[in-house]
Amino acid sequence: MQNVWLAGEQEAEALVAALPRGDTIAAPYSLYERLRPFAPVYGYRDYPPGTVPEADEPVTAWVLLDYDQVSAAARDHRVFSSRDPLQEQSSAPTLMLVNHDNPEHDRLRGIVNLAFSRRRIEEMEPGVRAVVGGMVAEIGTGDVEVMEALASRIPAQVMVGLLGLPEEIVDRFRNWATAFMLSADLRPAEREASNAELVGYFIETVGEVDRRMKAGKCVPDSLIKALLKAEADGEKLTLDEVIRFCITLVVAGAETTTFLLGNLMHNLAIMPELRARLAENRSFVGAFIDESLRHGGPPQRLFRVATQDIEIGGKLIRQGEWVALFFAAANHDPAMFPDPETFDITRPNLNKQLTFGVGIHHCLGSALARMEGRALIEAILDRMGNVSLGHEAPRPQRASLLNHGLDRLTLRFEPRMKGAAE
Repeated sequence: MQNVWLAGEQEAEALVAALPRGDTIAAPYSLYERLRPFAPVYGYRDYPPGTVPEADEPVTAWVLLDYDQVSAAARDHRVFSSRDPLQEQSSAPTLMLVNHDNPEHDRLRGIVNLAFSRRRIEEMEPGVRAVVGGMVAEIGTGDVEVMEALASRIPAQVMVGLLGLPEEIVDRFRNWATAFMLSADLRPAEREASNAELVGYFIETVGEVDRRMKAGKCVPDSLIKALLKAEADGEKLTLDEVIRFCITLVVAGAETTTFLLGNLMHNLAIMPELRARLAENRSFVGAFIDESLRHGGPPQRLFRVATQDIEIGGKLIRQGEWVALFFAAANHDPAMFPDPETFDITRPNLNKQLTFGVGIHHCLGSALARMEGRALIEAILDRMGNVSLGHEAPRPQRASLLNHGLDRLTLRFEPRMKGAAE
């Protein structure tokens, strides 16, 4: 019996050690299932976003994989803090909302909601569809590397318009985001330089808008202007808070949406029968997006820090210890989603998937990400008669377990025949 127990411990240690490796990052779900019987399990070493691998030390964390445990911990912001002491000491700023606990989180979100409102997002839809439709129209036919041509450019272009920034900044968004979110394999000095450039850009840009507003000059409408003006219960965001929210939109919003759009296009290409079903009935597009988020959503895990001793699954997590919430593993928990490896848009509980988080930290930009995803799917269905994998095999992102997606995706497009039924 002792030998069996030791063998189990050794297996768990080996699986935990494999979590941050490139092969796992590229295809993590089978390892999650092998590790699930041992969880919660301690010893996972990895980096929060904004830190600099090799320059900063990785954290050592507990791993939560089961749906009930991940969802409960994500909702319990009092016991599982989102404050990130490592990021606070790194070269990158802490992110707005993402790295705040209550009561500060609710104060900030209440003000941000006035500027980044549901109405503002809904009013963006025609512009988003125009941006996406124009880009899809330009890609032509034949083989196209769509991570560069579409997936990274769409969210950057949409965010540039939302923030009221010059269009030439679009190309820098992707580089800033991948450096901060650890999705690019960079040397420490390169990552630190990118973070510094990102911060410097928004210090200058937001500061200039603020100076012009205070001087009574005409400032076009933008989210930056709205954030500077927003006031709730007599409180406004500080200049630093507006700067950090803009950075959050770039590094968290744009990066996650880029991988989501790539994953959606990959699914369109490898599921021809489902693609035909979507083309025939667009009412299934929402479920297709939801199941894509569940089946292979970009955010894999986020870190929390325990604020008190707590027992989970028979294991004692002590105050001050790090905890990794694996939302992607929870989305593949067979206790919640039977036959989790099967892609099924008819699942009755798709609204239970955790990709955009739950509780007070539910992703503020989820509606915009879904809007961009729907616009892209429908633009491709409108213009293309067929979509398939191209000559180059898809190349998964292998740098960070924070996001699951593709570095490169070459698709072959065939135009819709003129006169074909709509």
